[in-house]
Amino acid sequence: MKAILCRELGGPERLELADIPEPAPGEGEVRIKVSVAGLNFFDTLMLAGKYQFRPPLPFSPGAECAGMIEALGRGVTGWRIGERVASFPGFNCCREQVVVRADRLLAVPEGIGDEQAAGLIVTYGTSLHALKDRARLEPGETLAVLGAAGGVGLAAVEIGRAMGARVIACASSQEKLALAREHGAEMTLDYAREDLKEGLRRLTEGKGVDVIYDPVGGDLSEAALRAVAWQGRFLVVGFAAGSIPKMPLNLVLLKGCDIRGVFWGSFVERDMEAHRANMARVFSWTLEKRLSAHVDAVFELADTAAALGVIARREAKGKVLVRV
Repeated sequence: MKAILCRELGGPERLELADIPEPAPGEGEVRIKVSVAGLNFFDTLMLAGKYQFRPPLPFSPGAECAGMIEALGRGVTGWRIGERVASFPGFNCCREQVVVRADRLLAVPEGIGDEQAAGLIVTYGTSLHALKDRARLEPGETLAVLGAAGGVGLAAVEIGRAMGARVIACASSQEKLALAREHGAEMTLDYAREDLKEGLRRLTEGKGVDVIYDPVGGDLSEAALRAVAWQGRFLVVGFAAGSIPKMPLNLVLLKGCDIRGVFWGSFVERDMEAHRANMARVFSWTLEKRLSAHVDAVFELADTAAALGVIARREAKGKVLVRV
């Protein structure tokens, strides 16, 4: 079968298209014929050896996929060959076939295509876990989303709107903010043109933001924390800017606020039933057209390196997928 392989750590340019043996599912596993694989920013970190989890070499990028079950391992029940599924194995999805644990399968409802299904798991799963389980976001609260036009950012905008929040989309260009407005942002802030702290205080009439969703990190994090409301919640989602901020804890004391970590991958491992319930809600909202699973671009398997380059340069506006 064809697979995109990372044989040595580095950038996407080191990836190669190779022929490898067809995998056989073991006990409790299934083999999926991959239709579409989803890419995420952490794929670029994994390729460089900078992510918290390092797959053994060689491996394929792509943490999530949609496709069809084509083989069942020993002891697998409740699933059948030919069933449409989506899955989050964590890596190895940029290949024609992937073996995953049966407990990581999600049945794809009728009415949701493979491109939507492959683009929903990580970004919308992360954002719903962050806003529902970690922030306890309430209707009427203000939610500021940094990097609002990226994959997880746009998902957070849509989910925040679906949960009844007043969403402030924050991004680095008017083009990105226009996209966020199309997907439910009530207010916008261009932090390439305006100071983030002052802009958020202006938009909230001095009250501050109830919940801040930060997948960017870098210099923006402290500025956003300084604009959080009394007893607000600051969600640490990721560090797309490349640097991990060192936050002044006196701000946390003075604002009586919380800084809450969002490690969605670990949440999935530790509480699979809660993850399934979250994804059932995501699928339901998608069928109701409340979530779009907006796709920025779809690349062919041989062009996976170019697709990851778009993400690494932070050019993606929504989800980047690979058609297998």
